[in-house]
Amino acid sequence: MQQGTFREVAAFPGNPNYEKLTERQYSLYTRQDDIRSEFARDYTRILHSLAYRRLKHKTQVFYNAAGSDHICTRIEHVAHVESVAGTIGKYLGLNLELIKAIAMGHDLGHAPFGHEGEKTLSRLSEKYLGHGFWHERNGLRLVDRVELLEDNFRHYRNLDLTYAVRDGIISHCGEVDDNAIRPREDFIDLETDFKKAGEFQPVTWEGAVVKIADKIAYLGRDIEDAMSLKILDRGQLKTLEEMAGDESEGAINTGIIMHSMIIDVCENSDPDTGIALSREGLKKLVRIKKFNYEHIYNSNWLLPFVHYAELVLCELFMALSDVYDGDRTFERIHEAGEHYPKLMLPFGEWLARYVTLPGARISIAGFNRPDCDNQKIYGALESERIFTQAVIDYIAGMTDQYAISSYQELLRY
Repeated sequence: MQQGTFREVAAFPGNPNYEKLTERQYSLYTRQDDIRSEFARDYTRILHSLAYRRLKHKTQVFYNAAGSDHICTRIEHVAHVESVAGTIGKYLGLNLELIKAIAMGHDLGHAPFGHEGEKTLSRLSEKYLGHGFWHERNGLRLVDRVELLEDNFRHYRNLDLTYAVRDGIISHCGEVDDNAIRPREDFIDLETDFKKAGEFQPVTWEGAVVKIADKIAYLGRDIEDAMSLKILDRGQLKTLEEMAGDESEGAINTGIIMHSMIIDVCENSDPDTGIALSREGLKKLVRIKKFNYEHIYNSNWLLPFVHYAELVLCELFMALSDVYDGDRTFERIHEAGEHYPKLMLPFGEWLARYVTLPGARISIAGFNRPDCDNQKIYGALESERIFTQAVIDYIAGMTDQYAISSYQELLRY
């Protein structure tokens, strides 16, 4: 494969779909001296968001407060995906600014406690809302409706990202063992047409690269963390050495596992066939993924963490849900804040930004909100169902540490 082979189909100006790819739901405020592209603006909007900052305290696989400062968190995984996708994309001639923006935002929708937290929120969502929770869809919901940034005029507004970046976020599912990923042709309604994770391929080659990079990045680093925590025995380590191949020279680490797959993708991808691994490369990836599920993700070592994560999130859900009282909900939140200030008072301040009430600046039972020109996604809290969605949105945005400290606050009474 020659370098730059994908340049003619990349998401650069001149691409016949470029206007659709850069389309936004609303219009961003402009600066006369801005030198960034549309995708570069998306990258920095994600970078400056609170949701991105919170990733540094969200679990990837292993709970980070377990005694090591060197265990991968969600924000480090995002950096790995950006690195892997950027290396592949640069070699193939794709739009690196779009790749970086998708990679930066692809996991914003993750719940606290990693996939275990996601499973718990999904069970709660199924029970009380009638539909599941999955981080790819929640990522789209977050960047479209929940996350806010202050503009030049000190008004808080939704992120309003481009179609291509929003599409890359909801379609990045790395759990499907696809090879030869090709972009879809239709510009579907991302919010309504996706019914499950991995249902559609990304609409850009850049999104396809991030999708395969996500898989490459997490498999390698999760193994290194498992080795660091000494949860793999000698027989399992020997199996890993055999899977790594001759190039490892007995070493097993993130770089070795990632490098061989990155080169394999660069050598075997083609605009006619897709973003692909070789047959042997795909076999290797599937073997490593199978190993990880058997010996890491489903390991008994993680069971106490699994049970604890479920306990914490369920108790937080019940405590927050209990304060709904129609028109008096904000008063109830404020009253509960006397006993649980860490959990309830920030929740009230946050919720006030998303409800429809008169006045540009208001006080709601002691909760102030700044000037917010965002979507009022919870209306006037007309129903308990709407409030339940707000509770799930809020819990999904928590860091592990905040969830735990809020749960510990509940134990005082």
